[in-house]
Amino acid sequence: MDDSSSEQGRTPDDVTTKRGRGRPKSLSDNDRRQMIIDTARRTFTELGLAGTTTDIVASRCRISKQTLYRLFPSKVDLFVAVVASHRQMMLRLPRPDNEDLPLAEAIGRIFMIDIDEDTEREREAFIHIVIRQSHQVPDLAEVLFREGPETSRRQLAEWLEKQMAAGKLVLSDPLFGARILMDMLFGGVGPGPRGWPDLAARKRHMEQAIALFVRGTRPD
Repeated sequence: MDDSSSEQGRTPDDVTTKRGRGRPKSLSDNDRRQMIIDTARRTFTELGLAGTTTDIVASRCRISKQTLYRLFPSKVDLFVAVVASHRQMMLRLPRPDNEDLPLAEAIGRIFMIDIDEDTEREREAFIHIVIRQSHQVPDLAEVLFREGPETSRRQLAEWLEKQMAAGKLVLSDPLFGARILMDMLFGGVGPGPRGWPDLAARKRHMEQAIALFVRGTRPD
C-alpha cells in the first residue's frame, strides 16, 4: 500500500509504520538504511551500476536525496554497501551465539543448501552485476573483493575457530580451512546451477561435499 495515499501532507522522510495505537513511528536510521540497501540491490540488478542513479533509488524509497546522501555519500558507497549486505545471501554469517547444531547441519545452513528458486535467481543476478562492474571499473574491484569474498572468508574462519574451540573439528589453520570449504561448496554453486538439472541435485552435491569436510576434520 502506498503510504502517500493515507499519509497526505507528510514528507516522504517521515516514513510511517503504525504499531498499534498512538503516534506513527519514524524509521530509525538503521531501518531506513536497510530499506535503501534492499531497494538499491533490486535497482542495481534491474538497471546495472551505470543505469542506476541516486535519483531513482531515492524515488523508489520515497525519501529525499538529502536523506540518501546522509546515509550513503555517493552511488559507489551505496553499491559497496549493497555488496556487503549481499554477503548474507551467500553465507549466513555470523551465526547466533547460542546456536548448537551438528557440524554438518550448521555448515548447510551457512551455505544455504535449502535455498529456494526465487532467492537463487536474485542472488545469481546480483553476482553477475558485481562481476561485470569488477571488470568495467578496475578501481572498484579491490573494494568489491574486500567487502565480498574476503570478508566472507574471514567470517567463516572465525566461525570455524569457534567450532575448534568447542572440540567439534580440527584444523591447522581456520582461514585455510575456510578457503577449502568455500572452494568445495561454491565450486558447485555458481553463478548458476553449473549444469545441475535442478536445485535438488545441487543440494545433494553440496551435502556430500559437507560430509567429506566433516569427516576430514573430525577430531580423533
